[in-house]
Amino acid sequence: MRIGLIRHGKTDWNALGKIQGQTNIPLNQEGIRQAKALAERLVQEPRQWNAVISSDLMRAAETARILADRLGIPQLPSDERLRERYFGEVEGTTEEERLARWGKDWRSLDCGQETDEEVRKRALGFIDDIARRMPDKNILVVTHGSLLAQLLRAMCDKLEDKPIGNLAYSVMERSGDRWEPLLHNCTLHLEQPQSQ
Repeated sequence: MRIGLIRHGKTDWNALGKIQGQTNIPLNQEGIRQAKALAERLVQEPRQWNAVISSDLMRAAETARILADRLGIPQLPSDERLRERYFGEVEGTTEEERLARWGKDWRSLDCGQETDEEVRKRALGFIDDIARRMPDKNILVVTHGSLLAQLLRAMCDKLEDKPIGNLAYSVMERSGDRWEPLLHNCTLHLEQPQSQ
């Protein structure tokens, strides 16, 4: 089994530097272009994907729909376990606003956000479930940056810990009871010129 892990395309809030969390923000035109760029890459790759599933938040579901349509594969019902981390009071704020309100150590404060452990637990619950239900399938999963950072580290502790960009693409392959990385946090498709 292979799982392709993808962060959704860009939104207006990404462009403004606002933390989205579970606020339901749509893709912007750049995000749509990014999703189409990854779809074109996937069409040309030898890897075959059987289906795509996403978080139930609009930006991930829209990205998944673009991929499913271009690849001609089913878009499975969304799964709320793939939602972004809930950021509590921090959602909807820019870095400048966070610094003004909570100071430079705002990340260490309890503002009602989900913990790393809570995010990892629900994300791994999804992965274990999909691996049990579809062990012979290769599934694309469209989700969110903070969740992906936690999930990738939990699946394979030897991966480099670096920010997950919009439309970053990682591929994990099941080997016995372990996951092995075939590709990590790749955005080469965003560097290619795209026809409109």
